[in-house]
Amino acid sequence: MYLPRDVSKARLREAEIARRNFAELTRALAKGEVTRRDFIKWGLATSGGLLVPVHGLSPFTSSAYADEFNIPTGLPPSPLFGVQAFTQPMPRFDVLPRKAYTPGKGVMNPIPAYPGVPGPDPTEQANTELQPVPAVLGSGYGPVEGRPPGPIWAHQQWQDFFPKVVVEVTQEGAKTNNYYDPGVPSSLNSGIDPAVIKPRFHPGLPDQGSLALWTFNGTLPPKLLIGRYHESILFRHHNRLPDDPAQNGGFGLHTLSTHEHNGHHGAENDGFTGAFFFPGQFYDYHYPICHGGYFSINQGENDPRCGSPNDAGGIDNLAGDYRETMSTHWFHDHMFSFTAQNVYKGNAGMFNLYSSLDRGNEEIEDGVNLRLPSGRDKSYGNLDYDVNLMLADKAWDGDGQLAMDIFDFDGFLGDVMTVNLVYKPYFEVERRKYRFRILNAAVARFFKLSLSDASPMIIIANDGNLLPSPVVVTALDVMGIAERFDIVIDFSRYKIGNRVWLVNLTEHENGRRPKEDLSLRDALSGKSDDPCVGRFLEFRIVRDPATPDLSRVPAVLCPNPDLSKIPVAAKRTFEFGRGANQNTSDPITSFFGPWGIKTSGGDMLAADFGRVSAAPRFGTREIWTLKNGGGGWDHPIHIHFEEGQILARDGKLSNVPAWERGRKDVYRLHPGGSVTITMQFRDFGGMFMEHCHNTTHEDNAMLLRWEIDDLGGAFLRPLPTPIPTPQGVTFVDPSDILPTALR
Repeated sequence: MYLPRDVSKARLREAEIARRNFAELTRALAKGEVTRRDFIKWGLATSGGLLVPVHGLSPFTSSAYADEFNIPTGLPPSPLFGVQAFTQPMPRFDVLPRKAYTPGKGVMNPIPAYPGVPGPDPTEQANTELQPVPAVLGSGYGPVEGRPPGPIWAHQQWQDFFPKVVVEVTQEGAKTNNYYDPGVPSSLNSGIDPAVIKPRFHPGLPDQGSLALWTFNGTLPPKLLIGRYHESILFRHHNRLPDDPAQNGGFGLHTLSTHEHNGHHGAENDGFTGAFFFPGQFYDYHYPICHGGYFSINQGENDPRCGSPNDAGGIDNLAGDYRETMSTHWFHDHMFSFTAQNVYKGNAGMFNLYSSLDRGNEEIEDGVNLRLPSGRDKSYGNLDYDVNLMLADKAWDGDGQLAMDIFDFDGFLGDVMTVNLVYKPYFEVERRKYRFRILNAAVARFFKLSLSDASPMIIIANDGNLLPSPVVVTALDVMGIAERFDIVIDFSRYKIGNRVWLVNLTEHENGRRPKEDLSLRDALSGKSDDPCVGRFLEFRIVRDPATPDLSRVPAVLCPNPDLSKIPVAAKRTFEFGRGANQNTSDPITSFFGPWGIKTSGGDMLAADFGRVSAAPRFGTREIWTLKNGGGGWDHPIHIHFEEGQILARDGKLSNVPAWERGRKDVYRLHPGGSVTITMQFRDFGGMFMEHCHNTTHEDNAMLLRWEIDDLGGAFLRPLPTPIPTPQGVTFVDPSDILPTALR
């Protein structure tokens, strides 16, 4: 299913022609000159979304072994230009600058590349000051902030969580990073000189062009946001992408909506798929970073386990439920029907949250701090031995520029493994314990990880939520897209000079689901046709630590909230599958399938962000059953805003493994399987989403909107739907309200 690297020159020429023709089609799509429905009408695509094997579109056309048109990359093999695996150091994340916010002085831009330009103060409601709109976007004038205006999209609980810190970022095309800050000395970053970081996947590969790669601040490595509980962050995101939507390098769209994945805050800050903003605008996201139950539990603030680390090394007690503590988030684009393309282009970062439980200082022993591997120099947030890993498969064209086939609606697969957006690197470690926060940031690829010597790893968190107890494994469970595992690896068992590798065991032949999980021996053999199976990250054990390892992995981490005494207000069923219908026709809010969702026995419907599919009451608890409607695919389902607890897999609690018995926000639906979860809805409201996090499925169109709009009172009416334009955001009534939504 993959074009081999030793393929004939004739076949490579044919594949390159197909790639160029793909690019022409995507440019026409970006300009709005054609639609995907047009491709079906012209006989260029099937109703399932795949391009038919037409000469000049398929790299396998006329091939003797092309039994079906189902090529994961849809592209020629990514050229490596002679570079070898494990010949470059893995860069640690680039820590975003934080600046204390002083009201009345504006936001002094802390982005090093844009110094000294004060921006307007953040406001509770959107800033509607006008600015000129470029001709390519319709001319006239539009607001400086893309957030929908008025009280409906005002920042909730603004005074309770008034911003203390400003973090300001841009979204723009690739450029050299002259301001890289990994938060650790080069000795703990594999010797990388932070002076200059080129926008390359490897020093031996070409620089990525400004239209191929779109990242935060336009630079590599990926960005890391640092936060601690109750230190509210104002995250100002500037869109500096090209005004012309056709200037996209062949894929991606220049409008953005930034989702702070599973943040506990109002919908205006959630990155709702229909609340996108345009080039030249900014959007102020407000992250209060509070524990669930902030307004209803532990109101006396007398439990130090529900707290935040202060600069003196102590704890500031807070309201809320300490059992709702979160640790590892990420943030990414959520543009309607373009999430896969924009995230793949580089719109993804990670977010470490620090609490009195998970302080990021392994030295402080006060009976609350878990003392997980981190470091000791700062009162909180030490990164010395706490390492973020972003896994993603990529592909590039013959010029080495990032490339993507947008016409495979089952899910795009790349043929090159990257960690932190570089090709198969190495990472130097000391003989001690390390914490790794691992994120699957792929489009459609699942990963199952093992160490090459099958030695043990300790799982301490799943989806960023600390487990009740650690789980020791020799291989992680399969990671769906957007799932996270926080693990601890103890390198003290190795000798200086040893090497050990992280290995991917999961083999794919298409984007619908994994083909199979290989044994470690088979994955290491190099016999798999899947080029992303096998070793992908090399650990080099280089020295003993300069100071003793004081970190621990305690037997008790963070217990689950007990929801058993809260009445169940409603039960809902959501079934995910193919063959979706579309009962609305709005060209902005509705989208063509083939993927869709059934709600509580209704029709299988394609995405429409104007449709309300569920409306749980504020302050209640519900039970939701997520079902996979078929046996030929695999869906990692993400529910925004609230974590849930899994009550059953395929109807039985005994089917839930230990690493899924904490809180989660992504639930993998095995082929034909189901997951039953319980959640409660508190503290904030608005419109949220539920979708498959195979982002190709999500975009085409396995996504729905649900909302909390009653705020504890009688449900009056659903919220109006925002319709963004460069000249301003308007509101329309919901396009559809399902009969089961309000029950």
